[in-house]
Amino acid sequence: MLTREQFHDLLKDGPLLLDGAAGSNLRKAGMPRGCCTEEWVLNHPEVMIDLQRRYYEAGSRVLYAPTFQAQPAALKEVKLDKQTESINAMLVRLTRAAAPEALVAGDITTLAVYLDSFDTALFDTMVENYRRQIVGLLEGGVDLIAAETLLYPQDAEAILTAAELEGAETVIYTFTMQPDGSLFSGMDAGKILRELEEAGAAAVGFNCVAADMMTPGLVSKLRRQVRGPLVCKPNAGIPVINDSAEAVYPMEPGEFAGIVSDCLDMGAKIIGGCCGTDPEYIRALAELLKRRG
Repeated sequence: MLTREQFHDLLKDGPLLLDGAAGSNLRKAGMPRGCCTEEWVLNHPEVMIDLQRRYYEAGSRVLYAPTFQAQPAALKEVKLDKQTESINAMLVRLTRAAAPEALVAGDITTLAVYLDSFDTALFDTMVENYRRQIVGLLEGGVDLIAAETLLYPQDAEAILTAAELEGAETVIYTFTMQPDGSLFSGMDAGKILRELEEAGAAAVGFNCVAADMMTPGLVSKLRRQVRGPLVCKPNAGIPVINDSAEAVYPMEPGEFAGIVSDCLDMGAKIIGGCCGTDPEYIRALAELLKRRG
């Protein structure tokens, strides 16, 4: 795993380009709605390898392993919780096989959907869930951990604790948030991000925010509170539900890149795409970075 210093050194040559969406692209490739993504990917590895290879060829320097909900609490739904560690390790190795020269991030998300509250006992359960996932990610050989689409500070605190206990030094944290810079709980996101930085986060920011709702003012507001690298990983616009009950994201790659360019102007240092993006969006971002020098 990279140290925080090594990770920050990557940014000395300019902004770091992450990858784009996984779930929406896997569904286009045939993954059924409502299934366990991790299980489906293990049964159809060639689909994930092809997607990640295309992201790398488009310009991504960091690929997220498909481990988004590979925590015991989530895997228990498909009776795979006892295999948590091995599943995470296998999915990391799968991503490494797709693009051996890319950096691989172990993907982690909120456990809120599986918990009734955030009392002390359940916090310990969260930490244990994340510890088991992180053990598997480290076994698989991740370069860093990406905690994304977080909803509450307790998510991040549990991941931070688990990462410290397992010796995972380099973790980036991104929350989904509202365009005014508040979490959906109403808390000020900037304050939470600053506290995570002070606790040792390698980078902080947001993902899963619709690009056409996200003005550069959001980045500017967060930038005033965050001192280290700021992550900007928005969706390709506000989704529209089609006749097949699928979410369709209307924003084209060029328009998406234009909004992300504004975010770079406001201080974002790590960029990528979330829901609705694909390798063409990442290619547009790579071309943007090339033009900017």
